[in-house]
Amino acid sequence: MPTLNWIGKDAVVNHHEEVPFHLLRCDDALSVGEPGSGNLLVQGDNLTALKSLLPYYAGKVKCIYIDPPYNTGNEGWSYNDNVNSPEMQAWLGAVVGKEAEDLSRHDKWLSMMYPRLTLLRDLLGEDGSIWVSIDDNEVQNVRAILDEVFGASNFVATIIWQMMDSPKNTAVQFSTDHEYILLYAKSASVWRPNKLERTDAMLKRYKNPDNDPRGPWLLSDLAARNSYSAGRYSIHTPSGRVIEGPPAGSYWRVSKDRFDQLDADNRIWWGEAGDNRPGIKRFLSEVQAGVVPRTLWLWEDVGSTRHSKQELSKIMTASASEDLFITPKPSTLIQRILNIATSNDDIVLDSFAGTGTTGHAVLAQNEADGGNRRFILVEMEESVAVPVTRQRVQRVMEGYPHTGNERTQLFSEKLTVTNVRKSADLFAEIERIKKEHKDAYDKFENRIENGQLALYGVKRIDGFKPGLGGGFRYCRLGPTLFDAEGQIRPDVSYEELARHVFFSETGEPLTGEPLQAPLVGVHKERAVYLLFNGVLGDDRPERGNLLTRQALAALPAHNGPRIVYAEGCALSADYLTRHHTTFRQTPYQIRVR
Repeated sequence: MPTLNWIGKDAVVNHHEEVPFHLLRCDDALSVGEPGSGNLLVQGDNLTALKSLLPYYAGKVKCIYIDPPYNTGNEGWSYNDNVNSPEMQAWLGAVVGKEAEDLSRHDKWLSMMYPRLTLLRDLLGEDGSIWVSIDDNEVQNVRAILDEVFGASNFVATIIWQMMDSPKNTAVQFSTDHEYILLYAKSASVWRPNKLERTDAMLKRYKNPDNDPRGPWLLSDLAARNSYSAGRYSIHTPSGRVIEGPPAGSYWRVSKDRFDQLDADNRIWWGEAGDNRPGIKRFLSEVQAGVVPRTLWLWEDVGSTRHSKQELSKIMTASASEDLFITPKPSTLIQRILNIATSNDDIVLDSFAGTGTTGHAVLAQNEADGGNRRFILVEMEESVAVPVTRQRVQRVMEGYPHTGNERTQLFSEKLTVTNVRKSADLFAEIERIKKEHKDAYDKFENRIENGQLALYGVKRIDGFKPGLGGGFRYCRLGPTLFDAEGQIRPDVSYEELARHVFFSETGEPLTGEPLQAPLVGVHKERAVYLLFNGVLGDDRPERGNLLTRQALAALPAHNGPRIVYAEGCALSADYLTRHHTTFRQTPYQIRVR
């Protein structure tokens, strides 16, 4: 498989293994609501943060969405194009070395992204997926390193998002109206998307002109281009006309015997006069629930950058966010991803959190379907994390001051000649939708936008927009687990060390609290124990951290192999073997994965 090379690649391919584990320190003053909600906002460099999240979430994340810096060359906007920031230059110098002086901005961007994508892969579950927003500046490069990190066979799709709802007439050459979202699965053979609900526009295409008792149906063409050996035969219409065969270059999609069976079951439509070329009736009651996601996402369905700016300005009273985020993503765009990629109890991760749109979308999707999804947001800049990311998510949870009209699109239809001729049917459908939603909105508006007739439900908000509920813990990156001499820092708690020990031993995060200290957890019939800070109750810590016959006998019972982490061991190898026990010395045998 072809791979992408750049200056500095050799230094960063395995750099994630060298990143030390840092402790997460939560700030109660900046946390919001119930701490047990499972939502987390981490402020700090996302490379370090992702490594520190591994003992808690490795293999547990169902959906990752990231909107990384696009590397446009606009260095005046330091948040989005931070590859030339002092922090990034220092990191590149430390990791890449002298070669960093020769790096182009694309080399820098790739060096920044590669180890972060590697850690994101480790956090993703086997049935999970990662969605990466990007534009033309780096799309070819990120596709190459995603192939390398996740495997080319795990590429699923490139989604085109129509981010502009009107052309940019000041463009010198082309108005750039779209961006990309690259989708990879952890394992494409396992991952499957959820179907999307049919829209009102889709449902209204199903009619029942012949009053079939099986309900409304949609006409499907009998002819297809795929070659079919039994797909050429003549057909006699009810009116007596003979259709010699399918149109040139096509085939009937069913055999003659199957066609006759469908006709006998009233599943063939010949038109009102019984003289049309036949089609197959596809009943709404028989089609699969939902529709397969498509790769073209129009702004009418998922929002545009104009909508996202309006959304952000409504939530945030401060105007500073406008300078930081020129093109935030609409929450409806992320909700589309959540609809496809998650179920009710999944964990969603965004390690380039920015304005907190992903957190907002998770809350909105939970509100929409009664789910209990949890989010993990990582934001590097404290000047963004506190006044923008945190404040936005808090306001969405608790509500915020707002006066004005909130519009929700309920219906849209392209204005074609056929639709204009059937305007009575069109407006009858609009009236039906109005009656269906009359209790949810204060009024309705009909609009013609970009060749579409749209119906909006309008809700008046007088002074306060109610919140969606929930809470999150606000954490910062604390010190490393080990000091410069490789010793465990004195402020490390038993639970913090226990989680790292379990992850070091098993490669999987510890679920919940340690079972019964010093028993940390059981993995594949092996019990993992940790003697630390006199956890056995001995008043002498140096004895409490030492594996002796007395300490071994006092361990919580386990019928199987035992692995004991302690500072020292007073038992012989033969004695340990007879008692099905393996000793690992702390801190030296705690592996840094």
